[in-house]
Amino acid sequence: MAIKISVLKENKSGEKRVAVIPLVASKILLLGASLALEAGAGEAATFPDSAYKDVDIIADLKDLIADADIILAVEPPSIEIIKLMKVGTILISFIYGTNSPELLAALQSYKITTFAMEQIPRISRAQTMDALSSQAALAGYYAPLLGAVHIPRILPMMTTAVGSLRAAKVLVMGLGVAGLSALATAKRLGAITEGYDVRPETKEQAQSLGAKFVDTGIDARSEGGYARELTTDEKIEVQKVLSQHIANADMIITTAAVPGKPAPKLISAEQVTLMKSGSVIVDLGAEGGGNCEGTKSGEIVKIGPTTIIGPLNIASALAQHASELYSKNIFNFLELILKDGVLNLDFEDEIIKDTTLTHAGEIKNKAVYEKIKTPTA
Repeated sequence: MAIKISVLKENKSGEKRVAVIPLVASKILLLGASLALEAGAGEAATFPDSAYKDVDIIADLKDLIADADIILAVEPPSIEIIKLMKVGTILISFIYGTNSPELLAALQSYKITTFAMEQIPRISRAQTMDALSSQAALAGYYAPLLGAVHIPRILPMMTTAVGSLRAAKVLVMGLGVAGLSALATAKRLGAITEGYDVRPETKEQAQSLGAKFVDTGIDARSEGGYARELTTDEKIEVQKVLSQHIANADMIITTAAVPGKPAPKLISAEQVTLMKSGSVIVDLGAEGGGNCEGTKSGEIVKIGPTTIIGPLNIASALAQHASELYSKNIFNFLELILKDGVLNLDFEDEIIKDTTLTHAGEIKNKAVYEKIKTPTA
């Protein structure tokens, strides 16, 4: 009997993405699995039910889940949905286990094998499965566009009959996937661009995109492709260098994140008050509390001369392409665990091992386990 894969309709407010688009659905069927979709799951991302060929469209959630072997989603499913799954079901989605101990407990209780897409290791072999990067690239692209509609000036230089308008200065802080994408977009829009990161190896990447690199002399590289948190002395030194660049910027985009911890503060309240009148900050760290003092998650606020935008789930605003990229990430992971219609869970494989959050009633990710068992650590 073929492995049955079911795709959930997202029910979180504002979430428009879908885990599988029609093009990828046809590829999943070639893996020897059957595929079912919750009715209307793709509509918000512009994929109507009629676009899914040879896919069962099921309106009743219980019928969709009850006999599914693998369940695909974007956001973490609710505990109520977990309770509908049979013991041993495989769940593949973003989970962010440390944010929801209750959800983790339910996954353990029902012995769900959970592959958390945010835990895909950052190794060459896993690049096609790296959902965090695919979604971050779109968020970075969108950030300068969001800032552009809130800034009271244009980004490119413009020459008119009555004189010239100078190009705006855009500073991007945090040069991971999102930051580099933001730099590229701001440059295409005609802005003068600067990039800053605590990892000095990003200098060449920024310069390759036509941006000036702001060098503070601090190296904060860590394992896993992320930046470590700065010490108090390092933060003081960095702020001395950055303050002038912040004051000169017309738009700032911040993208810094430390996995499992609140977003690091890159811009102080004092630095905000010293910015130009009409300046804009787009804080992509808003979901983690913000990279800027004064950021309010999901809101647009005015502090002194500056408008601070704290967007949430930007990828969902680009739901069609975000779903396409995420769907391909999911398919590439399915290819790893599904061979000729038969499940092949090789927990010795680095990708499978690192992505496994729960299995057989246990939390398999050491970092998540330690965080849950010692919440004050």
